[in-house]
Amino acid sequence: MLDIRIVETPGLGDRSYIATDGDVAVVIDPQRDIDRILEEVGDVPVTHVLETHIHNDYVTGGLVLAQRCGATYVVNAEDPVDFDRHGVHDGDVLTAGTMEITVIHTPGHTPTHLSYAVGVEGEPAAVFTGGSILFGAMGRTDLVDPDITEDLTRAQHRSARRLAELLPDDTDIFPTHGFGSFCSATETKGTESTIGKEKEQNLALTEDEDGFVSQLMAGLTAYPRYYAQMAPLNQAGPGEPDLGMPQLVDPAALQHRLEHGEWVIDLRDRKAYAADHVRGTVSIEYADPFATHLGWAVPWDAPLTLIGDSPDDVLGARRQLARIGIDQMAAAVGTTEELADDGATGSYRRATFEDLATERAERGDEIVVLDVRRPDEWEQGHIEGAVHLPFYDLRGRHGDVPDGEVWVHCQSGYRASIGASLMDGVGRDVVHIDDEWDNAEKAGNPIES
Repeated sequence: MLDIRIVETPGLGDRSYIATDGDVAVVIDPQRDIDRILEEVGDVPVTHVLETHIHNDYVTGGLVLAQRCGATYVVNAEDPVDFDRHGVHDGDVLTAGTMEITVIHTPGHTPTHLSYAVGVEGEPAAVFTGGSILFGAMGRTDLVDPDITEDLTRAQHRSARRLAELLPDDTDIFPTHGFGSFCSATETKGTESTIGKEKEQNLALTEDEDGFVSQLMAGLTAYPRYYAQMAPLNQAGPGEPDLGMPQLVDPAALQHRLEHGEWVIDLRDRKAYAADHVRGTVSIEYADPFATHLGWAVPWDAPLTLIGDSPDDVLGARRQLARIGIDQMAAAVGTTEELADDGATGSYRRATFEDLATERAERGDEIVVLDVRRPDEWEQGHIEGAVHLPFYDLRGRHGDVPDGEVWVHCQSGYRASIGASLMDGVGRDVVHIDDEWDNAEKAGNPIES
């Protein structure tokens, strides 16, 4: 009997998997912090670690896990990697205990992408699809090379059709991406599926190739800038991360870093940050989206310092950052009063979209509305007269924001806290709109597109 265990990484929108027959286990697409995998596996020996593709949204833990467990590390033989692996090709069959693993080449998300059909006693029970078939969606096809995006999109359509032809309708699907990951081309549907269900709901299986290509490519939006660093790290063979407490700095050293323009990230709740913070720091709240948004906003290899009011938050943030290959950082732990060496603290107001509508009616041009969402969100609709600068482009471009009191908003308030802190850090009068975008028009703010 096949038992499949899911190891969630909600901050990146990904899943890793453990498939076991009770005697041995195989692991598919492990994240870099492999202690979670080892805890779930327990005493069951891991015989194989399988990669569906060279990942673009996280650093794999596959090589280290295979070395730790003495397992066979399975990677497409065509992938250009700098480490020893068991290279596989389409149609190869691996055996792990009573499990039979069939390798299926499913290009699209990447040219060398693989899926793995796992069965017991000759009958396929599950297929691990990585970034091929997701739940009601498909993996995006523009992460490798923009010049081959259309070719990969066409390949993605054919790969889905091939899986649907090879596997029975009751085969369970287990994708790596699709739970909030920017590796998904469109929004996914549900948290489980089968080949048969996908035949009813997935565009790759309901639309012809040209229709699918048109619709998938229209859904390709901006993705985090750190993605450009992931494939090279994964091809090189990443080592085990240090998940311990970073080097601690004192208030004087913290102030020195701020004065030299380094990125100092305050992990606290955005409400607490708005009320009281060390001036010049950047608010990126320690929550599920933390690593994605920090990796999007902070230039790769920029000196980084984390501020937390507890060691646990700093350690949790470090773990999230290790998953995207950010290892070098310092930290400071304490209250705002303790960490503000020269007493330079700040605060700003939080408000709602209703407050914005009221005050714009009263004060007019004194207020500047700054929308820090992605370009695709802006194009779908924005507040009339607003200025658009995505949160990840804001540092260094604050001069593009007109004079006035800057009211910063996004979709939920999370990215707006990043934008508000950046504007506050250059001395602008700021109001953080900590509200849901769905309330903007209801509150009386005219929307245009």
